[in-house]
Amino acid sequence: MTDRALSLLLLVLLLSLLGCGVGQRGPATPRTGAWRMELDLNGRKLPFQFDLSRDDSARWVAHIHNASEEILVTDIVLHNDTILIRMPLFDSEFKGIVRSDSVIDGTWHNYLKGPEYRIPFVANAGTLYRFPGASDGKGAIAGTWEVHFSKGTPDVYNAIGLFEQHADGRATGTFVTETGDYRYLEGAVNGDSLKLSCFDGSRAFLFTAALQGDSLVGRYWSGTHWEEPWVAYRNPDYRLRNPDSLTFLKEGYDMVDFRFPDLDGKPVSPSDDRYKGKVLMVQVMGSWCPNCVDETVLLKEMHKTYGDKGLEMIAVAFEKYDEPERAIAGLKRFRKALGVDYPIVYGGPASKENAGDKLPFLDHVMSYPTCIFVDRNGMVRRIHTGFYGPGTGEHYANYRSNLHTFLELLLAEPVMSAVAPKKAA
Repeated sequence: MTDRALSLLLLVLLLSLLGCGVGQRGPATPRTGAWRMELDLNGRKLPFQFDLSRDDSARWVAHIHNASEEILVTDIVLHNDTILIRMPLFDSEFKGIVRSDSVIDGTWHNYLKGPEYRIPFVANAGTLYRFPGASDGKGAIAGTWEVHFSKGTPDVYNAIGLFEQHADGRATGTFVTETGDYRYLEGAVNGDSLKLSCFDGSRAFLFTAALQGDSLVGRYWSGTHWEEPWVAYRNPDYRLRNPDSLTFLKEGYDMVDFRFPDLDGKPVSPSDDRYKGKVLMVQVMGSWCPNCVDETVLLKEMHKTYGDKGLEMIAVAFEKYDEPERAIAGLKRFRKALGVDYPIVYGGPASKENAGDKLPFLDHVMSYPTCIFVDRNGMVRRIHTGFYGPGTGEHYANYRSNLHTFLELLLAEPVMSAVAPKKAA
């Protein structure tokens, strides 16, 4: 064999080895920086944006963006070409395959909705827009709108649409309903078309609409199954029912009474000595509820401000899991993530029937959250249904200001001698 033939043979062997994987690179590593993800809602694409980075300890970190909201995600595992992204508050995660440094695909799993609940996704690096197409803003939608979901059906419900348009072409806003708000929506206006979306780890919302004169005619998708129409009319004076008038005590009751175990198994009741002579806020909530998260952040603020002046709180949780062990584990994660320093007690599964049985003094639990205000003498002074979070702008600011005023009023009231707190022996 000649030297040239031998060289050619060696070259062929080397190329064969390379073809079998010898000398090939390992699995791709996602690039850091801006990413855009699309959830596939049965053919409808729900987009949102996030940033991927490494912290000082080389740990993967993501920041998910919805309008002015930023969700920090630190529970990220990358192993070979598999990436797992666990959401911080809600029992959901992304399971993906890193196809290249700029493409990840897989499924989002929301375990709160069942072990088989999953939505396909594709994420691409370097994409800075939320919705494709330039946002020209010609169809002005900024302002306050009267909104009706599923109008003309038995399932109709009303809302207030709060929308803004920004110089950078973005559109943001939310819908306020009688049971809460749709939190931080972000999107774009292109011509006469409006698109808004939100992903917060628990809920995946997509809204589209066409501007027709002074009306918006649209569709709303949530998760894998929910879809409904909505229509809106410009109306800055539109109002919903007063949230303090929707839930009330049943006839014959003027106080609240229950006894549930806290997250360590210790029974807690409003009749305990620690609450006698105190102003008490009882929050009916669930760790699965984004509006409850927003309200808990505000309640923490109130507790920090007025705790040493006589304000106490109890959160009564009704959870999506029937198994107490899983429910308690989720509540402990909730408590740790938000730094809750007042008792959270477990009321059982999150059904209207169970909540009605466990809280028989209420006419019904219409919404999570619901907040009950009890004065120093154990009398219920107010029951507030739902919660308008910081995504509602002035609605949230006004409620926060009024809450300070109302709590200061209750805290300034005297304690009747019959219910004065017991003195230590």
